Amino acid sequence: MKKTYEVHNVKCGGCANTLISSLKEDFGNVEVDLDVNPRKITLDLEESQEEKLKLKLRSLGYPLVSDELSGFDKAAATAKSFVSCAVGKFNVATSK
Repeated sequence: MKKTYEVHNVKCGGCANTLISSLKEDFGNVEVDLDVNPRKITLDLEESQEEKLKLKLRSLGYPLVSDELSGFDKAAATAKSFVSCAVGKFNVATSK
């Protein structure tokens, strides 16, 4: 079933590229909407996969808006998102 989730820390095409490429193997095609705030991702997802998605997003630095994170966890997610964004930008630049 197609579902849409709001995520934190997604700022640009580099972030979107990281999400698309990192989630593709486990979850298939991912759409990232950069025209709304908070940013949204849409993908086909079974309910049984939601926890796996939540953990994967956190590991990339893009937690769900609905996640309850402590101050330290929020800071850690933001730092991870900078790295994920840079990787996404690098991968786009080197694939041309």
